[in-house]
Amino acid sequence: MRLPFAALFLCGLTSAALAQPAAPTDPALAGAPTPPRVGLHPADAVEKKQLTILPIPVLFYQAETGLGYGLGGLLSGRFSPDTLTRPSNIRVQYWTTQKHQSLIQLVHSVYTPGEEFYLNGEISAYDIALYYYGIGPTTISAGESLQSYKLFIINQRVQKQIAPKLFFGVQYRLTNITGVSAPDSSVDKSRLNVFRTDPRLTERERHGTRVSGLGPVISYDTRDVPLAAFKGDLLDASVMFNGTGLGSDYRFVRYQLDARHFQPILSNKTILALQFLGQFHTGEVPFRELAGLGANLGGTLYNNANLLRGIYEQRFRDRQMITFQAELRQKLFWRIDGAVFGGVGNVSNYIDKFNLGDTKYAGGAGIRFNFIRRDRVNLRLDYAGGTGSAPGILFAIGEAF
Repeated sequence: MRLPFAALFLCGLTSAALAQPAAPTDPALAGAPTPPRVGLHPADAVEKKQLTILPIPVLFYQAETGLGYGLGGLLSGRFSPDTLTRPSNIRVQYWTTQKHQSLIQLVHSVYTPGEEFYLNGEISAYDIALYYYGIGPTTISAGESLQSYKLFIINQRVQKQIAPKLFFGVQYRLTNITGVSAPDSSVDKSRLNVFRTDPRLTERERHGTRVSGLGPVISYDTRDVPLAAFKGDLLDASVMFNGTGLGSDYRFVRYQLDARHFQPILSNKTILALQFLGQFHTGEVPFRELAGLGANLGGTLYNNANLLRGIYEQRFRDRQMITFQAELRQKLFWRIDGAVFGGVGNVSNYIDKFNLGDTKYAGGAGIRFNFIRRDRVNLRLDYAGGTGSAPGILFAIGEAF
């Protein structure tokens, strides 16, 4: 979303956080291990299993949607008291807008006891409006055209730990688009409706598509807390085969590589976060499934990452994409942290045709409110701008990557 306004959201979450019992100091910040509980074997010396449930009010504004409002909920915590299992989270939300768009969504990232399995995914139903600028790295703002459609997504991963911190499994993804429409260009004679005239769009895509794919995924994940890592690495690779045998209207293959690194700088109060992500396609890819720069719709399309905050949702899209971003996160006071971030990225029709001159830039700064310190669940409020997009405010739960 481009310009959400989050004042009421922040007030609601602040109240919920203040109502919780104070959590102990985070060992990663204090630089010392948590002392064992009396009477327990050291391997079992952790807090009792704890789950926190919080209501989340939603309020935002966008030019294409008008005022939006709704309600959500967050469940966070460990599903096992053992020292091996990292925190899980499950989020649900519903919102509607003045211009009759809506979303209902369930997003989850769950580690089973002992991290034997890692379950990650989303189920979402959108009635949405977004601006479309065309396909390729050289699209211009003058070609902006509003499109609306209904979008249903099922994106699920099931992975089993096959070695310490190494998970292997399968991912299934279904996207179904119906009711695609765009205002007729005759409404504004001075502006070309690029969604109706784009030569790289087929008539079939303008009337809805179904994409269904299945493929293997492998992840090496040593992050201490995935929602807000202080240290560790993630290397995630997947291949998605989309075909008619799975009920897809299109046949194509998606290859994705996501690499992240986290480390303290000078002290545990300053964290450097780095990410490289590449997404590549072969075959016939419909416009909604193309790789795109800009903050995504959420869920797990990019393993819960926001790519190049400050660039509008899929402002630049094509068959191939590479991005790199960095963020410096600083502990400030009480439950408040700060961050500065920046990134570069590019899209291209062909993997060997990336043009350095078409590189896109984005960056900004933000604050974090630690409303569940035990699991490092942060409320994130960022101000960011980027190539081809007006600066705006971005609001979310959890770090961008």
